[in-house]
Amino acid sequence: MGYESGSGAAVISRSRGRFGRKRIASYGFSLLLASAAGAQTIISPAVPGGSVQLITSDLALLEAQENRKDLPCTVTPSKANLGFDLKFHAGYEVSLNLKDLAGADNLLSMVFRVTPDGHSDQAVHFSQHVSVPMIDEDDRGPAYVNGLFDVGEGKYHVDWLLRDRSERVCSFHWDTEAVVPLKDKPMPLEIAAGAVQAADSELFRQEPPVLRNAKEEPLRVKVIVNFAPQDSGASTIQPPDANALVAILRNISRDPRIGSFSVVAYNMQEQKVLYRQDPASQIDFPALGKSVNKLNLGTVDLKHLLQKHGESEFLSNLLTSEVKDAKDANQEPDAVIFTGPKVMLDDGLPPETLKQLSEVKFPMFYMNYNLYPQTNPWRDAIGNAVRAVKGVEYTISRPRDMFFAWSEIMGHIVKLKLGRSGSGNTSQ
Repeated sequence: MGYESGSGAAVISRSRGRFGRKRIASYGFSLLLASAAGAQTIISPAVPGGSVQLITSDLALLEAQENRKDLPCTVTPSKANLGFDLKFHAGYEVSLNLKDLAGADNLLSMVFRVTPDGHSDQAVHFSQHVSVPMIDEDDRGPAYVNGLFDVGEGKYHVDWLLRDRSERVCSFHWDTEAVVPLKDKPMPLEIAAGAVQAADSELFRQEPPVLRNAKEEPLRVKVIVNFAPQDSGASTIQPPDANALVAILRNISRDPRIGSFSVVAYNMQEQKVLYRQDPASQIDFPALGKSVNKLNLGTVDLKHLLQKHGESEFLSNLLTSEVKDAKDANQEPDAVIFTGPKVMLDDGLPPETLKQLSEVKFPMFYMNYNLYPQTNPWRDAIGNAVRAVKGVEYTISRPRDMFFAWSEIMGHIVKLKLGRSGSGNTSQ
């Protein structure tokens, strides 16, 4: 799937075209970081609290505030956007010409610093390196390099330079601003205002332990996630979709009121359970990542094509086994939470499945990850199942949807838990 990458790794993709009858030549390729997050490395001072040591010529170029193009390139900054991980992601795209990179063993080295407005002493320096493959003299077309870094709310100035092995330089300078809309102000962001960080290089890194609330009985939740692209016909899960689904899971995992998590990850296209985690105090993100990265949506299993109602039967069996019969040491979960893109079935779920689900005693919620709800406003199969048990569905299109939906979900769970506990105490 390519969601994880090592620092500095590059993916080289070439588009090919025919030049004349006898020769096929590349006319364009992109130098794309295997993960835009993570290939940038923070340059740390040699001594804690000291200044960052840079090559004198690089430091002079950063300080000059002049745009140089000894090596022709175009830098397009990207707007700082708030991700589902509740961090602002800013960055850039660099466009170069293949003809200017012709030859072998070239290396593009980038150095840039991000300075919070009014705090030059808090500037953060980054480095990034991309190896360039052999390029013929007559190759034509563009090449691209992307970069990404994280910031908190505030204004920032970016000084950036690129040089190759021949010491040709391209430099650029720009300002960026991360703004939280007034209606989103209640959201606690994961990065402080004015802070600058390297973007996360591992999507499925393990979460640090959460200090749970010892004064209250911990809650037990079961999360059932459809790891799938927004477009059900797509052959891959795009990074923005994967990032959003993992961010939703991380948001759930960080709630100190929950003491036990069980997880089921499935994919409707393959009609397959990808990963199952029995109740544990933490969600095992690395194990989940290994299973999700094995997903291959580019192939179709023949047996699925031969099954007339295959998707409906798969989902019906999944709901029956994972929801209706959900037990942990003879204890039901305090809630079952569905998340993921919509699951649209041609023939819907069987009425008997919905009837069985209506018999469960615990609440069910659906965090429907849907970036474009206006294009598909109809309730899907999971939404119908949640409705059958008088559960609540939330459409998650933006980070604030996730934040406010989760606040409401936890309010419902805690209230119902207290109500059941109170009824039990009264009867004793």
